[in-house]
Amino acid sequence: MRIKRRLPVLVGFLLVVAALTLIVQLRKHAPPEAARLLPGADGFVYADLKWMRLADVAGTLPSVRHDPDYEQFIQATGFEFERDLQEAAVAIHYASPASGPETRFSYVFVAKIDGDKFRTYLKGLAVSTDEYQSVTIYNVPLDGRTLRVAVLGVDTIAVSNHNDPSVIRGIVYRSRKLASPFGGPALLRQFYKRVPLTSLAWAVVRMNPNDQAAAGFVLPSPSAATVVASVRYRPLLGVHFQAEAFTPNEQSAEQLTQQVNAFLEVFRSAEISVGGQASDPDMKKAIESLKIEQKNERAVLTATVPPELIRKFVAAAPAEIGPKAQ
Repeated sequence: MRIKRRLPVLVGFLLVVAALTLIVQLRKHAPPEAARLLPGADGFVYADLKWMRLADVAGTLPSVRHDPDYEQFIQATGFEFERDLQEAAVAIHYASPASGPETRFSYVFVAKIDGDKFRTYLKGLAVSTDEYQSVTIYNVPLDGRTLRVAVLGVDTIAVSNHNDPSVIRGIVYRSRKLASPFGGPALLRQFYKRVPLTSLAWAVVRMNPNDQAAAGFVLPSPSAATVVASVRYRPLLGVHFQAEAFTPNEQSAEQLTQQVNAFLEVFRSAEISVGGQASDPDMKKAIESLKIEQKNERAVLTATVPPELIRKFVAAAPAEIGPKAQ
């Protein structure tokens, strides 16, 4: 009788454990919250800056001067990109009747911000504001277009220069809903599972037919090809880069692999002829590590950048910086 009484309790306990395990697994394989807030788009890019800093990927950053406009921004908001930005998620909107004749972008930033200072700064720039879901959207004129900015919470900001104001309203709306591992744009839900675990930065992008033509990579069905790129850091080996191109079929993957291989051969030959014996050994390692292979309907490009080369690039960075508007 004791066993019979305990059986329902045991079954209930096991069901709870199973449910919690399922939730944890779903969350682990779901895109980060910042990326799930983004609208549907042709491509997505994400970078986790806080983990990059913890991993010390670039080593000690050199001191830099801020240009006057950026320094004024810092003084007004208390926000410094290189110090306070934690996560950045970007949606890429190719030129279309909806977005206009140019590529447009939508962003979600997670950062250490002073909300009151930031809102005061935006209010001074905006020509008008809109209210949506109890959130103020600031309409800021920039380079002949409207940049819409919304402070979503104590550490989250949404930005979009898409023509359609409903794009940023969609971000606001999703930020007010209960977070779900099943949420996010369709393209991201489909391909995020291909992003390797522990990636510090990644991208999921449909190949733009116009960009392909300019680069000389023309597939039979270019609109169906999607690239999943990722960056992982291995302390002793450096930064590992991988890009998988998912093509419609094996023939397309073979064609793309051959085209990229031909480009790499030309690139290596040019580097040897220009650099000669004086070529940087770390750069040489990075170039030699470039490799592309066909795996069924995928073309997979990999490379490893030594830690020393990353630190050289950082040390040689411009002495004066300032944020560039898109």
